[in-house]
Amino acid sequence: MDALKPPGESEDHNERNDIKEQKDSLGNSTLALVDGQPEEEDPWDLPELKETGVPWSALDTQGKVLRVLVSLGKLVVLLGLLYMFICSLDILSSAFQLVGGKTAGDIFQDSAILSNPLAGLVIGVLVTLLVQSSSTSSSIVVSMVSSGLLTVPLAVPIIMGTNIGTSVTNTLVAMTQAGDRSVFRRAFAGATVHDFFNWLSVLVLLPLEVATGYLYKVTKLIIDSFQLQSGEAPDLLNVITDVLTDTIIKLDKSVLSEIATGDPAARNKSLIKRWCETYTNMSLVNVTVPGPENCTSPSLCWIDGNYTFTLKNISQTYNIKKCDHLFVDVNLSDLAVGLILLALSLLVLCSCLLLIVKLLNSMLKGQVAIIIKNILNTDFPFPFGWVTGYIAILVGAGMTFIVQSSSVFTSAITPLVGIGVISIQRAYPLSLGSNIGTTTTAILAAMASPGDTLGNSLQIALVHFLFNISGIILWYPIPFTRFPIRLAKGLGDITASYRWFAVVYIIFCFFLLPLFVFSLSLAGWQVLAGVACPLVALLIIVIVINVLQKKKPGCLPAVLRSWDFLPLWAHSLEPWDKVVGAITAKCCCCCKCCNAEENKGKEKKDWHKEAYDNPAMCIDKEVEKEFKIELNCQTVTKF
Repeated sequence: MDALKPPGESEDHNERNDIKEQKDSLGNSTLALVDGQPEEEDPWDLPELKETGVPWSALDTQGKVLRVLVSLGKLVVLLGLLYMFICSLDILSSAFQLVGGKTAGDIFQDSAILSNPLAGLVIGVLVTLLVQSSSTSSSIVVSMVSSGLLTVPLAVPIIMGTNIGTSVTNTLVAMTQAGDRSVFRRAFAGATVHDFFNWLSVLVLLPLEVATGYLYKVTKLIIDSFQLQSGEAPDLLNVITDVLTDTIIKLDKSVLSEIATGDPAARNKSLIKRWCETYTNMSLVNVTVPGPENCTSPSLCWIDGNYTFTLKNISQTYNIKKCDHLFVDVNLSDLAVGLILLALSLLVLCSCLLLIVKLLNSMLKGQVAIIIKNILNTDFPFPFGWVTGYIAILVGAGMTFIVQSSSVFTSAITPLVGIGVISIQRAYPLSLGSNIGTTTTAILAAMASPGDTLGNSLQIALVHFLFNISGIILWYPIPFTRFPIRLAKGLGDITASYRWFAVVYIIFCFFLLPLFVFSLSLAGWQVLAGVACPLVALLIIVIVINVLQKKKPGCLPAVLRSWDFLPLWAHSLEPWDKVVGAITAKCCCCCKCCNAEENKGKEKKDWHKEAYDNPAMCIDKEVEKEFKIELNCQTVTKF
């Protein structure tokens, strides 16, 4: 029967048998996401990195020189791939802005919706997903605050939302490692620990902010305590990456701010920057006005019959030098260019990531890997072991400040978590540090604002900074409160057994849930409270029962000591896995059948052509064969 199975099915069947026990334990209980602790062998132990290849001492001079050259070559290739990876993230952000940037500006323009804190939070999430850059969405918020369209208290929930939206990038990066279950378990957990930190911080700090104005009042006090002066925000990594990205696409990001601030002329502007060098001249010009009341001043007003003239300052912009990127003269819409860049950047991003993982796997072997692994995951000696995590936070903040993007840094460490070089316990403080690092960049950028808007711009940046500091205080110093690690491990166990659940998680948490909350918030507080409160209460009850089932089942009634009284589909992923497996098997079968028919038709067509070109292939009519055609009254038969 194995011969009748499609290629790879028997291997997948064996793989499923190997993890059947783990699936049963995860599928028949919802404890995995709450507890995250395996019962027997710990799948979260980092894999042993054994010495491979010929030892250094056993190599001759030529072998040592060759190994050094190969290692240097791999290092150069790795740096090149990292450069391309960062550039592709930059292009991806530009592509999302071209596709959905104007929509994001329109969303921000409705200040009536933004007055609802939950709606503001969801808008921050969705807009950051659209533009794939928390810096861009934050800059739009700063522009609205500076122009007076949005107050700082209303902007606080939006800033929280941008913190959540930016964490989806490394979660998508983890999806590229779904080929190996154990690697995928660690990679997906290493990525989603950032998500859980952001969600838990919002769940605590957003109600606190609505009730007390904690973030606004503290940052206002800080702003009022200092005499601020404008400065310049530094360009660090952008100086290197802009050399490549500016030759591909260059955007006029001021258009988004103009749309958000209500400029009707900005709707017809393209986000693609055409002229990189312009000159604006201001001059006094005679203009015709409807009447004397429209004159700039009585002394500058002349009436000539039915016409009234006055002098006005008119600015004229002269285009001097065109930009030199690829799309400067392309006659395509912003949407078309955005879709092209989106496809290409995703292709380059995934290719670079896969190559980086393979290259790291080949480089991080033997003694080098063991040394790196020990350095990254070893704590300081007692009693200073607790200091290690805080140093990791500083390292994450510093690295993010250098690359000027938390998405780039967290996406870079996700593959390292997957292959077992960095543990999830170490990835957690690194991710917390990246949250701080991206806010320091925003603070420096706010320092470059004009003097009249510097206070509000800097206060928004400080709100972002204080939000992340408060989250770290909540979820890191006490080991018991590090719930994001346990939740991420539980989710990693589930997605390792049911890889399709990772897609469900991303779609639900970053799209369906925000849209659902946004829809309820538009209906008013009464509808939102009427729907959300029972759902939240039910979720809390389920979590409490799960914990009691694990820790103290004797405290529960007999019927609640397990979820067996519910239908299997309501407390297990196994039935859903069978449904997904059946759907994918049917789709794969259809694809294989279509390919088989296509190949069969191609084979028949190719043979007919060959038979036509070579009549000697024709044989006796009496022999029955598979294919027959008429060629010049002769019967051609294929053996």
